Amino acid sequence: MISPHFVSGKPALSPLELEELARLQKELAEKVVETPLPQTPRFIAGADMHLRGERAVAVAVCFELLSEPTSDEATDFLPLREVERAIAEQKVTFPYIPGFLSFREAPVIIEAVRALEQTPDLLVVDGQGRAHPRRCGLASHVGVLLDLPTIGAAKSRLYGSYREPGPNRGAWTPLVAEEEIIGAAVRTRPSARPLIVSVGHRITLLEAIRWVLRLSRYRIPEPTRWAHRYAKAAAASKDTGW
Repeated sequence: MISPHFVSGKPALSPLELEELARLQKELAEKVVETPLPQTPRFIAGADMHLRGERAVAVAVCFELLSEPTSDEATDFLPLREVERAIAEQKVTFPYIPGFLSFREAPVIIEAVRALEQTPDLLVVDGQGRAHPRRCGLASHVGVLLDLPTIGAAKSRLYGSYREPGPNRGAWTPLVAEEEIIGAAVRTRPSARPLIVSVGHRITLLEAIRWVLRLSRYRIPEPTRWAHRYAKAAAASKDTGW
């Protein structure tokens, strides 16, 4: 991992360092596999992180799926039961640079997911997967290094363009860049802003869209919604030792 140097008290990276990081992202992108899930996932985890000063706390929450989809095409919300959560803390050593956030966030998220006793059959990450300039956002970075089926479900678009999907739940339109479909804008709640859904690793885009809908009672999929809440609470808690 490249260590940032500091300018005026703030971390910065040289053009050569950024070029090297871009190369690493492209190498990871080549390892992303877009293939159907082997079976309906039983255990589904969400992961997110929260910053407090120079510390990062990540939480991975694992849920058990209580009922299966009625068909491959069904996108109705499926009930979940939380079975486990794990927390990880690390010092932040990488600067905030759009397009390279996975180098800042992936290490602590990976640590949290690895701390789960139950290996998830599917992981949902609050971030981009293939919907990235180099086709390797946080979800792909994490998915490849963990070798888990992973979905990127981001609250906003980083790259590419899309037409606004219809207002109803389940409507979606492709996210396109350089004449390639890199993700989808998915309406998970009527008239709410769409989520940007993309392949992280070991799943197809259509499956990723359907599973995001099946996991979304509100706008955000339940696994990442709860991971975000737990991470934010942990970062604010005195129990973290900060």
